[in-house]
Amino acid sequence: MQLALILIAIILVSGYSLLLLYFRRSWKTIPDFEAPTPNLQPPTTNFPLISLIIPARNEEKNIVNCLDSISVQSYPRQYFEVLIVDDNSTDRTAELVSSYKAENIKLISLSDYLADPAFNSFKKKAIETGISKSLGELIVTSDADCLFPADWLQTIAGYYEVNKPEFMVMPVRFQTKNNFLEIFQSLDFMSLQGITGAAVNKRLLSMCNGANLAYTRKAFQEVGGFEGIDHIASGDDMLLMHKIYNLYPGGIKFVKSGELIVTTLPMHTLKDFLHQRIRWASKAVKYDDKRIFAVLLLVYLLNLWCLLMSIAAIFYPAILYGFLGMIALKTLMEMIFLYPVARFFRSASLLWWFPLAQPFHILYTIIAGWLGKFGTYQWKGRKVN
Repeated sequence: MQLALILIAIILVSGYSLLLLYFRRSWKTIPDFEAPTPNLQPPTTNFPLISLIIPARNEEKNIVNCLDSISVQSYPRQYFEVLIVDDNSTDRTAELVSSYKAENIKLISLSDYLADPAFNSFKKKAIETGISKSLGELIVTSDADCLFPADWLQTIAGYYEVNKPEFMVMPVRFQTKNNFLEIFQSLDFMSLQGITGAAVNKRLLSMCNGANLAYTRKAFQEVGGFEGIDHIASGDDMLLMHKIYNLYPGGIKFVKSGELIVTTLPMHTLKDFLHQRIRWASKAVKYDDKRIFAVLLLVYLLNLWCLLMSIAAIFYPAILYGFLGMIALKTLMEMIFLYPVARFFRSASLLWWFPLAQPFHILYTIIAGWLGKFGTYQWKGRKVN
């Protein structure tokens, strides 16, 4: 039995190591994009009208900072519009948006367009409503707790004009303070971002994040928007990407540019963090591409086996060395993968915390993965099945 446990551990960690080396190589081959300086003087410009759609629910603490970072965009205001879709907020979110002094910012109340009180997918409906009221050729989506670099929209427009993608996946990072929970989330999320970029680059299309996406109105309409996935509470980002990929296999791009890094807020409590990750994990069984499921299953089994090996080592001391070797190799390969990603996000100093975060990462992966399939979670004050 002891030999079997160690043999399975070797198989899992070897497969995982090869996968991380594959992703590291893919990440490093993604070209860095630098936006050209546009000629934005009509009528010679070909740059698109952008519609920025931001759903917001109870974001009074964040919405003004979000709008401030939008108002200083280098992309001229006549070339973009901002639609904030208030999702039944019970605080001052709508009031703050209405009173914000900017001509190209519009407030939409989702309650005016939502007749079914038992509706389960509010964010998709908010985005869909915003798109229906917008004019742009290019749809950009984000969240109300995000901050944007000054050249964000200009870089999006530049990449779109040069490469003509149908769907753009772009980088996101957490704003981090000297708090272990926030540092842990930043490390975990940074690894997810690295895998996102690497997987999209290789057309594995495992992930994307709704805090920083862009897609063409044409592609959104051609796939029927969220039709077919509108009964699923989450998935306004990844499931839509997969629908567009089925129509445009070569049209999905990860854009690697420091000017595109959107900053968002981590969860402030362990409970909120777990609910967020359960929400993300709940989408795993909805993917049509079985390659993605295989990757997620490998990651889950490896972390589960780490836990089982630690328990077995209590009863079979000879397993202890195998368990420690498994953890050491897992940590080493993850840091090898994560180093170039951390440098891109200018967060390499956080890697000193990575070995300390390993036990917590194993536990949360097991818990969130299980509850994502069989449990429920709360999000924005709503309980979701």
